[in-house]
Amino acid sequence: MRLDKFLKVSRVIKRRTVANEACDAGRVKINDKVAKASAEVKVGDVIEVQFGSRPVKIEVLDIQDTTKKEAAGELFRYL
Repeated sequence: MRLDKFLKVSRVIKRRTVANEACDAGRVKINDKVAKASAEVKVGDVIEVQFGSRPVKIEVLDIQDTTKKEAAGELFRYL
């Protein structure tokens, strides 16, 4: 699954366009490497998103095309 779509489906970032812009600005890393929006996300990857001065690290636990709001938290865990 594409990185920008995963960030939106998991509700780490609310909109896919915002996720795309964050990737273009270099604020998103996969396994400590700056990633583009089109990068593939796999189970077990560690994603770090820079929100202002606060970095958020998550580990991908599951990948789904769509989820309900209540189940979105089960796709990842905070590190």
